[in-house]
Amino acid sequence: MKTRDFELTATTQGPLYPPSEAMDQHGNFVVVGKVNRPGALGADARWGAAIVAADPAPDFGTHRPHRVLEELDLGDDARTGEIVLHTLPLPLPSNNYAMLFAPEQRLDAHTVHRPSVPLHAVRYPDERLSDGPRRLPPITLRTWLQARGTVTVRWVPSDPAAEFELTMSGLLPDSLYTVMTLKAWDLRTENPTRPGPLGIPNVFITDRHGSGHYVARLPAPFPNQGNRVINVVVLWMSEQRSHAGAIGQFGLGGDVHAQLKLADNTFFDIHPT
Repeated sequence: MKTRDFELTATTQGPLYPPSEAMDQHGNFVVVGKVNRPGALGADARWGAAIVAADPAPDFGTHRPHRVLEELDLGDDARTGEIVLHTLPLPLPSNNYAMLFAPEQRLDAHTVHRPSVPLHAVRYPDERLSDGPRRLPPITLRTWLQARGTVTVRWVPSDPAAEFELTMSGLLPDSLYTVMTLKAWDLRTENPTRPGPLGIPNVFITDRHGSGHYVARLPAPFPNQGNRVINVVVLWMSEQRSHAGAIGQFGLGGDVHAQLKLADNTFFDIHPT
């Protein structure tokens, strides 16, 4: 058996549009991830941290610089501690990815209207106080960025299957998370494939300290010629539920919020067969 370890990095970002899966209390994107800047767009965008305006997105597959309103110093605990993270409103702003994430569950996802609300105040579907819903204090950027993790990939040569084991700390406590994959064809401009879960069910619940552990096995994640897994993303689910074969009903900050992922797409040198 072969084994490789990869470091997961704290983030607020899924793809480059919308620029982030979390907003601040003023309706701007809180980006910890890759920032599109003049001369460094798309695949050349560099990792950074910034408050970015909610401008219209360019056409899918094209890029233009994000309008940066403020460069963030992630070492400034006072500043990151005053940024309270919010969901994205629906329809999703600054979005050019027309993917329907849950075609069997939410065919009308693109027509739903909802305001942006603080992550800690999202109402759980069918919630009743008598059922004891767990609530967190306001979730700040400083708290969010405490997340750490590793993903260990194990495979046997000549067997196309592979196992993924995630070990995480610093996540939000007593919370439901899911894990998704990004595949090579998910963001291509022609006939993109739908992002999917890393295993079904793809759920784990953190302990009271914010630690989590998750293991899944995929039958053929790394085909030599085909739609291979290139990233793994840990999602905090603001409605505290999972969606079986869908990563979420709305995705991209509407109901899923990337907190850990590989800083760069990878796994390209893993060839089980």
